[in-house]
Amino acid sequence: MTAEQKLQLDEQGYVVLPDLMDTDFLSAARRRVDELYEQEGDASGSEFKLEPQSKRLANVVNKGEVFLRVINTPEVLDCMAHVLGPKFKLSSLNVRSADPHSDWVQPLHIDGGGLPDEKGYYVCNSIWILDDFTTENGATRLIPGSHRWNQKPTDVLTDLTACHPQEILMTGRAGTVVVMNSHLWHGGTANRTARPRRAIHAYYTRSDKPQQLYQKKYLDPDLQSRLSTQLRNLLALDDPENDEISSRITGLSGFLK
Repeated sequence: MTAEQKLQLDEQGYVVLPDLMDTDFLSAARRRVDELYEQEGDASGSEFKLEPQSKRLANVVNKGEVFLRVINTPEVLDCMAHVLGPKFKLSSLNVRSADPHSDWVQPLHIDGGGLPDEKGYYVCNSIWILDDFTTENGATRLIPGSHRWNQKPTDVLTDLTACHPQEILMTGRAGTVVVMNSHLWHGGTANRTARPRRAIHAYYTRSDKPQQLYQKKYLDPDLQSRLSTQLRNLLALDDPENDEISSRITGLSGFLK
């Protein structure tokens, strides 16, 4: 990370990594996402809570080699370490596609539902843009600097779907990755176009917190046996503390945009 990127992530709560996915990487991710939507049909995202006017895929670490590359991208891991400290792990990996011609606005929220604790920040997300994010197709809205307010939107706002006076829309080209301190207030917007708007969400947490999806439970044993030491560590597959704190979580919970 550059000094400028670190400063923006510290002060604004997000940083944009343009064109981090090259053409082949982007094509492979799009292709696999579309295959999974076709294969899973109405059951897509069933490991996760359903959401109005959108489609989901969940547990996608288990569903294609391209997703292993997503979670282990050095530039993104550098950002995660900057926010979370040196000890962190993947919490969950999912896909969200905002339906065409939708009018549903996702409520402003913080991931995990909690404020920073005595150790600091403990959740950080990355949004992998598979279709251009525009002002019309459901781009994520952010409230810059809100991760420093030590407040939840539910404690302050009466209407979580209303336009916030300080919000910005995170627009960008396909292939861009946005890293976001997940204590930042944020939410998806309505897709008023005729095409779906797809994105991958690679969500990380500090090592002393539970995974949103207990990876050891959900990943196929054959896949687990083939993973490198680095990936096993990133997924906390050999961490007794993670087994203790994450085994209480039976599935995915909370909003991810």
